[in-house]
Amino acid sequence: MIALTLAEIAEIVGGRLHATDGSPVVTGSIEFDTRKITEGGLFLALPGERVDGHDFAAQAVASGAAGVLAGREVDAPAVIAPPVQTRHANAYVLAGDRSGEGAAVLEALAKLARHVTDRLKDLTIIGITGSAGKTSTKDLIAQVLAPAGDVVAPPESFNNELGHPWTALRSTEDTRFLVLELSARGIGHIANLCQVAPPRFGAVLNVGTAHLSEFGSREGIAQGKGELVEALPGEEHGGVAILNADDPLVAGMASRTKAKVVLVGENPKADVRATDIELDEQARASFTLKTSQGDAHVELGLNGSHQVGNALVAAAIALELGATPAEIAQRLGAARRVSAHRMVITDRADGVTVIDDAYNANPDSVRAALKALASISRATTPARRCWAVLGPMAELGDDAVREHDEIGRLVVRLDISKLVVVGEAARAMHQGAHLEGSWGDESVAVPDVDAAIALLQGEIRPGDVVLVKASNAYRLWRIAEALLEAGTK
Repeated sequence: MIALTLAEIAEIVGGRLHATDGSPVVTGSIEFDTRKITEGGLFLALPGERVDGHDFAAQAVASGAAGVLAGREVDAPAVIAPPVQTRHANAYVLAGDRSGEGAAVLEALAKLARHVTDRLKDLTIIGITGSAGKTSTKDLIAQVLAPAGDVVAPPESFNNELGHPWTALRSTEDTRFLVLELSARGIGHIANLCQVAPPRFGAVLNVGTAHLSEFGSREGIAQGKGELVEALPGEEHGGVAILNADDPLVAGMASRTKAKVVLVGENPKADVRATDIELDEQARASFTLKTSQGDAHVELGLNGSHQVGNALVAAAIALELGATPAEIAQRLGAARRVSAHRMVITDRADGVTVIDDAYNANPDSVRAALKALASISRATTPARRCWAVLGPMAELGDDAVREHDEIGRLVVRLDISKLVVVGEAARAMHQGAHLEGSWGDESVAVPDVDAAIALLQGEIRPGDVVLVKASNAYRLWRIAEALLEAGTK
C-alpha cells in the first residue's frame, strides 16, 4: 500500500487513535492473518466464528505491524473504526460478528481503499462480474496486461466486501492495472463495490443461475450484474463496457451504460469475435481472433471451450489499451492456470486423467465442465471411459432440485460413462440421470467424499478420465487429491 501514517488513516476512515500518537507509518501490506504480517503492515482485527482478531493485536505488532485497524480498543497501537450506522440489506456479514465490530472494520477498509485508488492517478481499474468464469477471466486479463505494466489482481475468488478492498489496497504508485472480481448476493451489492474502487472498464460475462436464492430470477440476476456497467464513466471519460454478445441478457445491458460498448463472442455482431473454434485432445481451444484492427490465430493453453469467451474479454480490454491482435494472441497462448482447483488436468502414470475443477460450481460452470469432459473423452478412438463425480451446487434456493435434476439429465445426453453423485443435497442429479436414460449402475449416489474415494479407487482403470466438481464448501477436491496420490503408489 502507499505509505500512510496511522493518524492519516484515522482521518480517512473517520476513526480515532488508540495507544499511539499516530506517527507510525504503514508501508507494508494489510492483512487479517497474523502469519502473513509484513514489516510496517496494518493488521485488520476481524471477529470470526472461532477466534477474534482483536485478541491478536499485540501479536501482530510484535510481528512487525505498524498498527491495527480495529472495531474496539486493543492492547496495541490502533485506529478504532467508527460504528456503522446503516448497512446495505445484502451486505457481507462476517461469521461471528455479533457486536458489529467487524462491520465497522470492513466499512473503514472500504473508505481506505477508495482513498488510495483515487490517489493513484495512473491506475486503470477493471471490474469483472458474471455468474460463472470471473476468476478464470480475471487471471487471463492479468496475464494479458502484464507486459504493459504492473498488475494487481486478487488471489482465487477474493471478491466480496473484505477481498475487494483488500486487493485494491495492494496497489502502489507502480501499479498500472487493478483487476477486480465483483460478486453479488442481491440488488445494490455490485453498485456498492464499485464505490470502493471505481472501475473504468467493466466486463459482464454471463447471466446464469448462480445465487438464484438471493435474486429470485435470472432477470433479477441481470439487474444486479448490470450495476457494474451503470457505474462506469461515460465514453468521453474513458469508460468501456465489455458485454457478451452471445448472452441476450448481457448484450441488453448496453442501454444501461454511458460507457463505450464493446461486444464479444461468437455472434456475428460482436466487435471482438472468435471463429473457426477447434478443441484438441485436452479440450484446449484454438480459434481465429477477429477484430477491427485485424485477425490473429490463438491457441489457448487452458482447458474447456468456455475459455474462448473468457479470452475474448481479455482481448477486448487489451485492444482498448493499445495492444495489437498479434500481441494479444501471443499473450493468450502463453497464459496458464493461476487459481487452484479450476480445470486442473493431471495424467497419472497409469493413464488415468484427473480433472480437478472442484473450487466452485453452479449450473453454468458444471455444464461447461461436463462438455470439456466429454470432449476429452472423445478426442481418441476408441473414446475413453469418463466419470463425472459431482457434488452439490449451493445457493440455488427453490430451484435447487430442478437444477440438480437437469445436470443429471445432461450427463446422460453427453454420454458420460459414469456418474457419481456425492452428498444428499445433490441426489436429484442421480434421479435426473435415471429418469433421462433409465440408467442402471451407470449412476450411483454416495453419502460423502470418503465413500466416493473408495468407489473410484475400486473401479477406475487405466485410460479413464475423471472430473471432480462441486461448490467449494463441500471440498470435493479431496477426491481429486486422493486419486492423484493413489496414482503415485
